[in-house]
Amino acid sequence: MDYFELTAPCGIDCFNCELFGENITPEMQKRIAAYRNQPPETVRCLGCRESGCLIIPGECATKSCIASKKIDFCYQCDEFPCNRLHPCFDKSEKFPQNFKLFNLCRIRAVGLERWAEEEAGEIRRRFFAGKLEIGNGPQIVEERNE
Repeated sequence: MDYFELTAPCGIDCFNCELFGENITPEMQKRIAAYRNQPPETVRCLGCRESGCLIIPGECATKSCIASKKIDFCYQCDEFPCNRLHPCFDKSEKFPQNFKLFNLCRIRAVGLERWAEEEAGEIRRRFFAGKLEIGNGPQIVEERNE
């Protein structure tokens, strides 16, 4: 897998995204198709470097910024982190804006390949399924079958 092509400049792990390639469900295709006013069978993300973002109408400002600076990832910028990566509560339960910064810091710390193979899936899981434990970050509470 080409982790560079399948990791957005902002730190989104496209290869784990529910909109990406084989990950997308028919229900999600229908929702995005309705949002974009296009047939469901045409909705399939190939990663933002390849096809652009399915949920952003038009060009992504972050992707344009990266291209203008001739860098690959936001963490390579002298202004990192900037307000494009600023965490925000609004829609945080649906969109992974708030974990971009953490992903970028981990990519810088351990490298793209190690992050993608060993960490990205768990980071996404903790973001969407974790329960915040103050001082310890998001914790996964495993259900017990008793």
